[in-house]
Amino acid sequence: MTEASPSGPAKAPRVGLFVTCLVDLFRPNVGFAAVKLLEDAGCVVEVPQAQTCCGQPAFNSGDRKDARDIAEQTIRALENYDYVVAPSGSCAGMLKKHYPELFEDDPVWHGRAERFSAKVFELVSFLADVLGVTSVEASFNGSVTYHDSCSGLRELGIKGQPRKLLKSVQGLELKEMKDPDVCCGFGGTFCVKYPDISNKIVSEKTRAIRDAGAGTLLAGDLGCLMNMAGKLKREGSAIEVRHVAEVLAGMGDQPAIGEKAKG
Repeated sequence: MTEASPSGPAKAPRVGLFVTCLVDLFRPNVGFAAVKLLEDAGCVVEVPQAQTCCGQPAFNSGDRKDARDIAEQTIRALENYDYVVAPSGSCAGMLKKHYPELFEDDPVWHGRAERFSAKVFELVSFLADVLGVTSVEASFNGSVTYHDSCSGLRELGIKGQPRKLLKSVQGLELKEMKDPDVCCGFGGTFCVKYPDISNKIVSEKTRAIRDAGAGTLLAGDLGCLMNMAGKLKREGSAIEVRHVAEVLAGMGDQPAIGEKAKG
């Protein structure tokens, strides 16, 4: 939280929202939900148009040159905000954990990347851990199960925060699946390079999702959600799939991931 000045109330945190490629192209509603949650928590939110990809696909493929070029672009676009927030543990992990690594041999950019990474947070973690949000004003009539995405869990320690906020949603029942912290098989380029292994992993994950007995699957990473939604649909499951921000923001009545808008 920002400190109150002697002459007046605390200054509202100025947040640069890093939308992420998948949200921008496939699920803009997640971005709108993120803006609502941040503004409800007292932030001033801006979405700089100069942002592009976080560079993770290039980084994971060993293309450090392009990853560095993308990182420089991202840092320039967002470094002047008080905080940089992303509705994705995967992208936030890239910005926060791996940007300094990209510039280890560059004394100027390394320091700049470290200062930038220190202000980067995943959305739900930012709400709970930085702003101290303990509840939201939202309702959702149904049961949900929650998948812990690998990057958010292992790189950023995101596990209890979404569950704590979900318990404040009126009408929502949380049903934990078996092994919620086991990978869904997406892994960015992993699912492209190793499709058979990826399919085996997601098949085991969707079995755990179905066995949980919830009507809706939630997670904090759209890539994971799209992977699991596609598998569930191919299996003929009626389980709906949504980003956790959509439910926390009271937008859980929108068409689920993989469904077409009505009308």
